[in-house]
Amino acid sequence: MTTTGSSGFRFLRRRRPAAPGRHPAGTAVAEAAGLHVRLGGRAVLAGIGLAARAGEVLALVGPNGAGKSTLLAALAADLPAASGTVRIDGRPAGEWTAAELALRRAVLPQAAELSFPFTVAEVVAMGRAPWAATGAAGAGAGAGADGAAVARAMAATEVSGFAARPFTALSGGERARVALARVLAQQAPLLLLDEPTAALDLRHQELVLRICRERAAAGDAVVAVLHDLGLAAAYADRIAILEGGRIAADGPPAEVLRADLIGRVYRQPVEVLPHPQSGIPLVLPVRDADRSAVRDGHFGLTSA
Repeated sequence: MTTTGSSGFRFLRRRRPAAPGRHPAGTAVAEAAGLHVRLGGRAVLAGIGLAARAGEVLALVGPNGAGKSTLLAALAADLPAASGTVRIDGRPAGEWTAAELALRRAVLPQAAELSFPFTVAEVVAMGRAPWAATGAAGAGAGAGADGAAVARAMAATEVSGFAARPFTALSGGERARVALARVLAQQAPLLLLDEPTAALDLRHQELVLRICRERAAAGDAVVAVLHDLGLAAAYADRIAILEGGRIAADGPPAEVLRADLIGRVYRQPVEVLPHPQSGIPLVLPVRDADRSAVRDGHFGLTSA
């Protein structure tokens, strides 16, 4: 917007970013179509078509180097597309300003590093920064709402007990939970989480995935890169399996977690069995498989 001051000089007034609205369940909050990404002259993603929908947890799985983190970064508009499109909140990602994007998607990187000894509470409060430019504070207005959002995020991730400790003095797992708390405090309708359980013990792996389910139930779209297929099966509404920069399968866990497909993609024989109580698929490596079958490329076994 251009305005004229009392001195007669014209100047630009920065557009105040609009807060995002809520999305009906099933709405595509972020989507990629025909997405190709190249890094260092090498094709990393090829022809990706994928949607992250409100009210769903989408797990991205696949072997190392399959393109999971690259796809997450592309969905966040942190990596440019060589071709194809990424849309966030119904618009091409490039049409949003950085401030507007920060209100619409929150990103958890694989590793959280800080050079300065900010306290845990200060790090989590950084998640509120995008709201300052809107003149509002997420669900309410003023510092009180910011403080409440930070307190809720720290309580959910069980980091309130060391809120005053320096972030640099924390263990890897504690840092991971503080970084997730910052993402939750941001209150964006799209959560993009890169290996959120990688540094966590058993209890806190379950805690983080329960939080993902809670955010989806509240209407957010959650995309998480996971290596544990058991966690993906238990908590995700959909699983997208990546193989060589392409999507090998995308659908409900019971449909995509097939022994033949998992065995081929991971180059590891597996069995897929239903849990005796929940029926959730359990993916188990076959450790006593005939070595000749592995050498011959017969990696999958029939699901029970």
